[in-house]
Amino acid sequence: MELSQRVRAVLSFVQTIEAGSFVGAARALGISNAAVSKNVASLERALGVRLLNRTTRKLSLTEEGTVFLRQARIALEALDSAVDAVATQRLEISGPVRISTSTSFGRDHLLPALPGVLARYPQLAVEVDFDDRVVDLVGAGYDFALRGGHIADSALVARHVCHLRMVLVASPGYLAQQGVPRQPEDLLKHRLITRRFLGGKVSPWSFRDSEGVISTLNLDRSCLTLSAPEALTEAACRHVGIAQVGVHHAWRCLQSGQLKVLLLGAHDPGGYEMVLQYPHRALMAPRVKACIDYLLSEFARDPALHVPREALLAYAV
Repeated sequence: MELSQRVRAVLSFVQTIEAGSFVGAARALGISNAAVSKNVASLERALGVRLLNRTTRKLSLTEEGTVFLRQARIALEALDSAVDAVATQRLEISGPVRISTSTSFGRDHLLPALPGVLARYPQLAVEVDFDDRVVDLVGAGYDFALRGGHIADSALVARHVCHLRMVLVASPGYLAQQGVPRQPEDLLKHRLITRRFLGGKVSPWSFRDSEGVISTLNLDRSCLTLSAPEALTEAACRHVGIAQVGVHHAWRCLQSGQLKVLLLGAHDPGGYEMVLQYPHRALMAPRVKACIDYLLSEFARDPALHVPREALLAYAV
């Protein structure tokens, strides 16, 4: 007898004793009288003993049936306890959550949000990997990932975190020495700091003219190329040159006056975004859903992630 058939048969037997008849058991289980009788008979055949004495007037347990009923009730109670344990865990929100994130976003935005997650759900055990490479979420065993850039369509569910607005920046000290570029062509006379992705591609700088035509600047003669996005902001603050950076990286430096925004009207930032990705919507563990919901709420309140273009005008030259 297969396991599923065995469980149905045991349930039919126990319910028959509880109800006192096949009719009552059928009513409680939502199946026919014949199905209950068949289930009990198949259980007796599988065990090789008679569990019930049947007469036209009543049912009674055999000695073997009494022993089996005692053990069957213990087994069903254990099953109920297992279900209750899962239900309790759903309420407690406990267990491990594995996250993959880019290094800079993880350090500047995810890490500050984690104390709140752990304070609200003290039974969570959060593990974070800081890695700028794109990982296989399912194969590597991650519950979700935080990734930015041009997000390609995939089988993963992607929850929007924020738009990643890009700007050109330089320090006031650098601009005082080298001058302020007034049009994209002027950038060719300046020291440019570019970013190279791990795959080897350099992040382009694009511009839109008055007629809406987009052009890309030749970056072959950049003076410094870096792979870490936060390092570009740091290099610009140190007066090295002009860099294209994410506003969320540069926001504090803009507010403090360490950096200025250049060519805001002509620069075309592209369609970058930050997303939270996970493999599927169905059957998500409560601990993972609770962590995702909390983080998305925190990211929505992070001012550095949602700076409107109009606010950048105050820092432009």
